[in-house]
Amino acid sequence: MSTAASPSERTGAFAGFLASVTTGNIPETVAAQTLAVVRDGTAALLAAANPAYSTGQRITRFVREQGGTPEASVVGGGFRTSVVNAALANGTMGYACDVEPHHPEAILHPIAIMVPTALALAEKTGASGRDFLAAVAIGCEVEYRVSMAIGPVELYNLGFHPSAVAGCFGATACAAFLLKLNREAMVRALGLAGCQASGMMAWESDPTENSRPFQMGMAARNGVTAALLAQGEFGGPTHIFDHGHTVFRAFSRNPKPELLTKDLGREWAGISELAIKPYSTVSFLHPALDALFALVDETKLKASEIHEVRLRFPRSGVHCVDGNPLKSHCAQYVLAVALARGVIDVADLFIDRRETDKAVADLAARVTVIHDDELDKLFPDFYASILEIDTHDGRTLHKRQDIARGYPEAPMSHSELDAKFDRLAGSVAAPARVKTLRAAIDALPGAATVASFADLLRATPDARP
Repeated sequence: MSTAASPSERTGAFAGFLASVTTGNIPETVAAQTLAVVRDGTAALLAAANPAYSTGQRITRFVREQGGTPEASVVGGGFRTSVVNAALANGTMGYACDVEPHHPEAILHPIAIMVPTALALAEKTGASGRDFLAAVAIGCEVEYRVSMAIGPVELYNLGFHPSAVAGCFGATACAAFLLKLNREAMVRALGLAGCQASGMMAWESDPTENSRPFQMGMAARNGVTAALLAQGEFGGPTHIFDHGHTVFRAFSRNPKPELLTKDLGREWAGISELAIKPYSTVSFLHPALDALFALVDETKLKASEIHEVRLRFPRSGVHCVDGNPLKSHCAQYVLAVALARGVIDVADLFIDRRETDKAVADLAARVTVIHDDELDKLFPDFYASILEIDTHDGRTLHKRQDIARGYPEAPMSHSELDAKFDRLAGSVAAPARVKTLRAAIDALPGAATVASFADLLRATPDARP
């Protein structure tokens, strides 16, 4: 098949790399890190199947009603559906709990998209566990490069969700790798991804927390669609990264297209720079939570002693955390819950503690967010935060935190990661199933297929005491 026009240099180079990369091209360190973030993201994905959380239940019901060839598992649903519908449902659940690995610099949630995408296509194609992991790594790298080339802050400033827009390209690459698309087909797939790339920050006005993770499901669904259409020789734009109506022109006022292919195949920052979340909230608030818990530990501060809390945050990110209707993204709510209850967890996203806990409601009214232009100079590389707490007895406590626990520079311990996995997976699965799931994940590098892994994820939630 021939295209109407030859792809120009950047699109062609990017597509050529993606069409030629093999599992053997993935460095061992990257493969090991991919397995670690897949393990962490899988627990977050499974936790979203909890019947108490509306997002997973509603998206599962939707794809069940759509029907489709039973070729890919719906997590916690007990059934299979088409790869496109499975990617939509699982991608949505992948980000529902807001506790999966993220990329701070590029402001992305790639694991929420790539695990569902790779799972769906690996089930359909019978791919090995090693190829499944390679697809995740490739998808994360593509999503990272597209976000950095467009500019994550540029996307935010224009009202677009970086992870949704860039995530569509990552999901396309992830799916295309498992479908073994050649260079010509990859060019079309990337063009079709550009035609579908979307995702607005409008979900900030949806307190149900349903449309927020839908953005990741949408990216996974659209990426899978792009790759499948390209496999079927469906036509697509051939210059999506070069000229004409490019993604850079559509989504940015200050793009850096050269970052798309710089050190391509040599640098894997899309995986190596991922951070693992200790808290079930928007990552912007993690440095502040670290600072808060450190102050409480150092001073034995009690919630009843607090008169006022001030959070200084980069100007470019304030809009996302100051008074946000979403509990997961609201600094006033998150800091109040952490102070009053000593923890912030998945359930706090779906249950408004201000309605049931007077201490949380009182503290939330005492939290103020202040935009800080000095901190903005570090954004988005760092979500630098300064926490100031005034007490009723006249003290002012102060702590600055630039790097959150869970970043590559400040990793969580193996015991902390194990405890997180057990807590999240254990919220819907009995201990024996949790143990078996962990073993199945650890066995993926040598697994002939992902069948065992998929079976464990597809099973409906176990009865909990």
